[in-house]
This record gives sequence, structure tokens and C-alpha cells, in this order.
Amino acid sequence: MEAATNQSLNKSFRTRQGQDTNKHTQLKTIFKYLHDHIATNSMVAKATGVPQKNICRYKRILQKMGVLVEVKKAYCQATNHLAWYLSTNPKYHQQSNQLSLF
Repeated sequence: MEAATNQSLNKSFRTRQGQDTNKHTQLKTIFKYLHDHIATNSMVAKATGVPQKNICRYKRILQKMGVLVEVKKAYCQATNHLAWYLSTNPKYHQQSNQLSLF
């Protein structure tokens, strides 16, 4: 699963001559951090040094790829505001029971 995810990440941010590779590095940093931790955007920004606005953009990319899930909604440890705790760890992905209904 992780190898396939890395390939998807690489396809999302193929580098061309003169293009900034910082985006790809930040995306991988966020993916790896959220694989090992459950955290909010603000907590990820504080831990990784990636600006929170960038994390919001990468969050959407990872959600579209199907590798990021919202685990729980609770008060953020960094901001004390209600926020979603996120993870890219496959153990937090819920299995759909749509096919087993009928």
C-alpha cells in the first residue's frame, strides 16, 4: 500500500526543469508525519514547519487520493479550537460495508 501511495505522490508532483521541488518534499513530509501521528492541521504545521496554508492544500490532495482520513473531531492541542484530527495510516480507514448490505 505504501509503495503504491508513494507512486501516486510522485505522479501528483512530477518535477519539470526549473520547477520547485519543495511542494513534493512538503507533501511527503506531511504524509509521513500523519502516518505516524494523529494531528490537526495546526499541530502538523507546528511539528513539521510546513505553513498551515500549504497543509490545507495538501490535505485536499491526499483526500482526493483516498489516503487521508478524518479520524475524530476534538479540541486541537495547539489552538484549543474544535478541529478534525487527521491520519494517513491505513488502520484508521473505515472499510465500507456498502456491498454487504444486500
